[in-house]
Parts: sequence; structure tokens; C-alpha cells
Amino acid sequence: MTAAAGNGLRVRGRVQRGSFDLDLDLTVRPGEVVAVLGPNGAGKSTLLRTVAGLTPLSHGTVEVDGLVVDDGGAAFLPPEHRAVSLVFQDYRLFPHLTVRENVAFGPRSAGVGRAAARAMADEWLGRLHLAELAARRPAQLSGGQAQRVALARALAAGPRVLLLDEPLAALDARTGAQVRGELRRHLRAFDGATVLVTHDPLEALVLADRLLVLERGRAVQEGVPQDVARRPATEYVARLMGLNLYSGSGSADGRVVLDRGGELVAAAGTGGARVLVAVRPAAITLHAARPSGSPRNVWPGRIAGMELLADRVRVDVAGAPAALVDITADAVAELGLVEGASVWLAAKATDLDVYPAP
Repeated sequence: MTAAAGNGLRVRGRVQRGSFDLDLDLTVRPGEVVAVLGPNGAGKSTLLRTVAGLTPLSHGTVEVDGLVVDDGGAAFLPPEHRAVSLVFQDYRLFPHLTVRENVAFGPRSAGVGRAAARAMADEWLGRLHLAELAARRPAQLSGGQAQRVALARALAAGPRVLLLDEPLAALDARTGAQVRGELRRHLRAFDGATVLVTHDPLEALVLADRLLVLERGRAVQEGVPQDVARRPATEYVARLMGLNLYSGSGSADGRVVLDRGGELVAAAGTGGARVLVAVRPAAITLHAARPSGSPRNVWPGRIAGMELLADRVRVDVAGAPAALVDITADAVAELGLVEGASVWLAAKATDLDVYPAP
């Protein structure tokens, strides 16, 4: 079958392995970066392995630029014939080869001659600002340098699909922040389809054009990063994005009766529909006594725990509803907050984002 250039990646089908069942429906356009998020066991790694040719489909199709590489049966191209490159979380550089030889491995495995492969390796080392490291061995590299070498090796193979498995997970926070910016520039220059698996919401928001969230082998949310971050569809996504999320039944006057107890009042009515309510932790205030004034949402709670973050304190408050609240360290001291203390919570109706439940 002849490949149609520039069609990107298309996956439709199912992977069944024992009791686990992964339902796949994914299209990634040329030049697009799709980040796949989900808890452990959601199917993220299985998705990458299926596209790479390491795990076959049970049924369905995988297409790379219009070429069917797996149809769940007779048509199955092995990994080395798929025009797909996979960058593993631990990079998997060959310890006995130099950086240049590591990068040249991709073209060599595709049948390119030794001299031409080395020339291609030198070109990619130059693009990723690694030329001065060409003669080093992987053991002589920093984490950020090893990540860039692994990316260079993947791109030197001339893939039409690039798969990245937690590409920054092995780096410390400072190095990860530096490499993230470099990786974004390189992905923007890549004209193939990219699938990025990550647990880091910031990584996904910065690097991806679109997000796909998997839970228990199913896609539970998909969309541009801003929409997913603002309006999560599940509690997992809400936690990932740092939001409080409640489900309930709305009414014409804006009241939402919550499934897990309590009630919130939104700025507009919802006509009795099933809805989700997202609230930023910073939009909720804590008080030692019941507050007076304008907030339309006021309810009692009890401090269940506190966690010091970079520039604030995240307070876990049990109540109806329970909530995560962000306040300053000064506010903790001023309110005399300790675990088990009684408090009042308040939120403005205009700070509630209410939208239809999926």
C-alpha cells in the first residue's frame, strides 16, 4: 500500500491484554503535538507501544501518513519499518557508543550508509547544539544533555511520527524547565505528528496543541489545553489542573445541588441540567467566623490538612462541599489554622465556572 504523505497519525481500534482493555480513537495531524495524560494504568504506555509496533492491536487500524501499519490481523509492519521514533523516559542511549554514533544509529538502522549516517548525525547534533559533545559517551552527559541526544537520535531517523514517553521526568526541576523550552522549539519545527505522554500538567500545557486524557483505558476528555485546564471533565483532571470540581443538578435560579452534599449558587441558571462546577482554590476564602457581605456561597468546614507550596499554603477543608483552598502563610497565622479547626468558607457566584456534565 502506498503511503499518502502528510496525513499524520490515525489510530482506531482496541488493545486487549488480559483483563485490561484499551479503546483507541486518536488522530494527530502533521505538525501537531498531542499530549496524553492519565493516572497509572490508564493505557498511556500501551498507546505508545501500539503506535510504535511493540504491542499489536487486537482489532482496528494504525495508519502512519496513510499507510496501514497494523490492521489487527494480517497487516503488521515491525517497528523498524514504521517511520515511527520513540524516545523512552530513561532515553536508552547505547553506553558503548559515542554521542555521534548514538545519533547515527537511527539512519543506520534504516539502511543509510555509515558515512552518510554520520553526516546526518552531525547535522542533528548541530541543530540541537550538541556538536561539542559528539565524541563523549552517555556516562559523560548530564541529564539535560542525554535528553537532547535521545531526541536527536529519534529525529535523525526521519520519522513521520514522534513518540515521547515522559521526556522530562528524569530531570530535576531546574534542568527540566530549561529543557522544556528547547523541546518546545524543536517540536514546533518538526513537521510530523507528535504524541507526548506525561504526568506533568505544565509540560502538557506548554508543549501540546491538544490534550487527550485517558482513564481506565477510555478517553474521558479531549480538547485544546486552555479548555481542558479551565473545564475538567473528571476529578482526576481537576486535581491535575489544581481545581475543585463538583457534580450536581442545576436549576433555573442558579442553585446547584451537589451529588456529595451541599449546595452552590452560580451567577446564572442552568435549567435543571446535570452540570459540573469548577472552582479555583484561590477563589475560595477562609474565615474564623461566618462572614457577612456579598458572597452568595458560604458554608462551614473543618481543616483536614495543610501543605506548604512554593508561594502559598494549600488547605484541605472537609465540609459540604469539601474544598482545597489556597491562602498565604500570613493568613494561616492570622486565622490560627491548625488541623481540626472549624472555619467558614466563602466563594462568589461569579467565581464558579458551571458547564454541562459529559
